[in-house]
Amino acid sequence: MSTLTLSLDGYTDIPDTKIAVVVTYLEMKARPEQDGVPDLPEVRLERWHNPDPSAYKELFREVGEDWIWFGRLMLPDDKLAAILSDPSCENYRLMRGNQVLGMVELHFGDPENPEVSYFGLIPKAVGGGLGKWLMSQAIDIAWSRPETQRLWLRTCTADSPQAIKFYLSRGFKPYRRSIEIADDPRLLGLYPCEAAPHVPCLGVRPER
Repeated sequence: MSTLTLSLDGYTDIPDTKIAVVVTYLEMKARPEQDGVPDLPEVRLERWHNPDPSAYKELFREVGEDWIWFGRLMLPDDKLAAILSDPSCENYRLMRGNQVLGMVELHFGDPENPEVSYFGLIPKAVGGGLGKWLMSQAIDIAWSRPETQRLWLRTCTADSPQAIKFYLSRGFKPYRRSIEIADDPRLLGLYPCEAAPHVPCLGVRPER
């Protein structure tokens, strides 16, 4: 396995088959005032108990394609099922009638420091306040637990450029940064090479 020496003062070249993103971690240490949350009686939050891995990956891909979410797509179904069935993992779907508009996944493995591990809307649901409504539900769920001392999440430069601004508006504050380097999921066949053009695909997708 090749190694990469990262320069903390300057530039570091990475292979064309990899992507590199800056990850920002954000937290809230007290339940915030939920200002500006729209009243949306036509939508509801539905607990998704023990999601079928295939159905979960389908929604994960629909929500995450523009931002090349890949972590869960690379897992075999049996390993993903084990994660999703863990009692500390709570999945919810944003619903309008029978239509799924988005998802939020909360992890309570550390009860005092729950994590919003995944959060997003399908592309046609973006706008109109649905994101604010969904995040307000996630915040309420996390802070309804008496053990909660801190709620946290992370976003990266492959996500929407509006993501950090949105999280700040909901009461989160940044506290840490890191660099993540991973195989380009488009070159693994998880997404088309045209996905996420703000993170250009430099490598060549192998013939199958």
